[in-house]
Amino acid sequence: MNDRFYSVDQVAEHLGLHVRTVRTYVRDGRLPAVRIGKQYRIAHEDLETFTGRPVPAAPEEPARGRRHSEATSVVEIDAVDRRTADRLSTLLTSAAAHRGPGDRPLRIETVYDPERARMKVVILGGLADTARLFDYMEGVLDS
Repeated sequence: MNDRFYSVDQVAEHLGLHVRTVRTYVRDGRLPAVRIGKQYRIAHEDLETFTGRPVPAAPEEPARGRRHSEATSVVEIDAVDRRTADRLSTLLTSAAAHRGPGDRPLRIETVYDPERARMKVVILGGLADTARLFDYMEGVLDS
């Protein structure tokens, strides 16, 4: 079988649409698809006909699925006052909470020890997100 078939998720991602929208197109008959079990599959040619443009073949995913990378970081900050620790904690937890629905999870834990004037920050998340948080931390600490 030389035909290339796409899942509804792959078509939605390629077209920049919501998965429900693609399913509606399939159910309404606007986008031809084959039902295999509980899932729809859309042929490459049908997708090209639907869009009216050639669709480049998607690169094959590795056998184990999509590549995933994540960082776990522990940052210790000495000689930090309560006010700065609170600013850092608020900034980091806010950055982790206000993310898009498709973004990877980002977890932040902060602890401040006032007796030692020491703060510990634990970050679990994607590489780019973690690097961005390091930049935020550096900006607050340098100010």
